[in-house]
Amino acid sequence: MPSAAIPDHPPSVGPAHPVATRSAALNRAARRSFGGLLPLLDDPELRDLVVQVRDGAARLWLDRSGALHEVLDWEADPEAVHRLATGLIAAGGRHLDELHPCADVRLGDGIRVHAVLPPIAVGGAAVSIRLPRISPPRFQELVAGGLCTTSTAEFLRRLIGDRRNVLITGGTGSGKTTVLAALLDLSPSHERILTIEDVAELRLRHRHAVSLETRQASAEGIGEISIDRLLREALRMRPDRIVLGECRGAEISTLLAALNTGHDGGAGTLHASRLEEVPARLESLGALAGWGPEALARQAVTALHAIVHVERAARGPRVRAIGALELTSERLLGVRRVVA
Repeated sequence: MPSAAIPDHPPSVGPAHPVATRSAALNRAARRSFGGLLPLLDDPELRDLVVQVRDGAARLWLDRSGALHEVLDWEADPEAVHRLATGLIAAGGRHLDELHPCADVRLGDGIRVHAVLPPIAVGGAAVSIRLPRISPPRFQELVAGGLCTTSTAEFLRRLIGDRRNVLITGGTGSGKTTVLAALLDLSPSHERILTIEDVAELRLRHRHAVSLETRQASAEGIGEISIDRLLREALRMRPDRIVLGECRGAEISTLLAALNTGHDGGAGTLHASRLEEVPARLESLGALAGWGPEALARQAVTALHAIVHVERAARGPRVRAIGALELTSERLLGVRRVVA
């Protein structure tokens, strides 16, 4: 095997009894780019796979149980990781080079690949791969796995049935997207769901869902389609529910405005370590859109009916608390717990 190729993983880290394959949904370019790492994708327990260059050699790290563990008897040349990064990004229809050193794409059935090249990645190329569950879990399966109590599950079902606007919050890898998808699948079958994401990760079983994904500018700097643009387009597509996969910038203003003009039943996710941090996170995003704290607070309180905070547990995501935004005398925007 050439020294610059991505080597096979040791047999000890492969899947014991794979019941389905993630790799089967990949296109030929993606399968070729994964090289010796391809069999790892079909490990049903694997959630994250990262390859990074340090001290002149690439190392492989895997996450099956909530923590990354290094595969000690695996290494590759920096050039191979560089090719892994550019090849996977190209297989997803985007471009990665020294002028555009950061990119992420969706491959196959929801595999998300993020890659960074030098000089941004100081030690060498770094590739981070998030693997979805092989079969998206239904809401009742999540509840059986410890998502929440029966009473909380009924409360969440009512939120969807009553077309309440819901924001799912949590830290990185907490299961926000998984929970959001399972909840959306509880929507009546006749409703039209428009999902909008930077990189499409939501995998809905719902029969009437339309997924929209942003597009980066070409190497010539043209053709970009932003989240904010997609939100405006979605409003013209006769949506029953508008879903923003992740609130991360100034588009929060467009989402709140849409939810405040009759588009009930919407949803989204937001990074936050604790439920109590959500108001500050929303205010910071509102500032990016030129909104002051007071304007953001009044829009958010009326637009978002429930905040569902999840955390990562051993068996999957778990609802830590459910809250509601409110205007308070001490600060413009606060949060009170509805379900602890």
